[in-house]
Amino acid sequence: MIRFYLTLILILITTLGCFDVAGISAPDDFSKEISVFGVTIWATQSVSDIRLLHVGNVLAQYLDNNGDGEPDKTEVSLELSSRNATILMFASQSEAEVFNMQTLPTEITAVQFLLSSETNPNFNPDGINSYFDKSLEDVLNLITTYGYSNAWPETFGRFYGSKLADAMDSARGGYFPEVPDQYPENAWFTNKDPSFDYETQLSRYFYWALTSKLGAQDYSDRFEEIKDEWQLNTANLVFSEDPQVTEILSNPEFSVPNILPDGNYQGFEIEITDLGCST
Repeated sequence: MIRFYLTLILILITTLGCFDVAGISAPDDFSKEISVFGVTIWATQSVSDIRLLHVGNVLAQYLDNNGDGEPDKTEVSLELSSRNATILMFASQSEAEVFNMQTLPTEITAVQFLLSSETNPNFNPDGINSYFDKSLEDVLNLITTYGYSNAWPETFGRFYGSKLADAMDSARGGYFPEVPDQYPENAWFTNKDPSFDYETQLSRYFYWALTSKLGAQDYSDRFEEIKDEWQLNTANLVFSEDPQVTEILSNPEFSVPNILPDGNYQGFEIEITDLGCST
């Protein structure tokens, strides 16, 4: 009887594909997974375990910034888990481009792409870096877009009139539903990417403001890299020049992270699950 049930389980796995720990089938492109507070990371075989673990730790640190093993705000984690929020991690841009989004399970309604090639486990905000650790941006983008914005829409809503939007309009020197031909001289957030709509600009603004407040943008030569888009690259500049976003980020009601993730989460051990379904 035991042998029968084991055989049945093997048949089901072979027939239906591999499953992540939440019970949702992963597309064959992905071979390994990390799950943290209801958020899933799926990675391809060519993504190194070191970089995947780094992203898992960054995710955990953003959601549990005090490292006590529990999410700082259940409102945020519940919003993310209710959408089966998932980070799709690829080794390179070319690998991401060939992925067929139609193979993604319909239960997943919150998705963020992340490239291993842009992830830097050796990132040091107090030193010299060959490149920025983009996991600090892309992981945060998933959390703010689908977590904070839905948990407290009046404050973090991705629409004109939210408190975050009001702060961004001040930072851009006015309300611009589309990227303007030229920003006012007094603007300090001047993203010129025409593919960024108003909602996307909000996510980008949140990223710049928070990571600058946490010290991620204040290392050697970083200002020269970002000055055409963002002027307030230090905590002191955010505090002195952008009081609106400072008030939002510092409000204890929301428990916005106040420590920059460094990939060394202390709440529990982040582990990789082998999905065994890569092609």
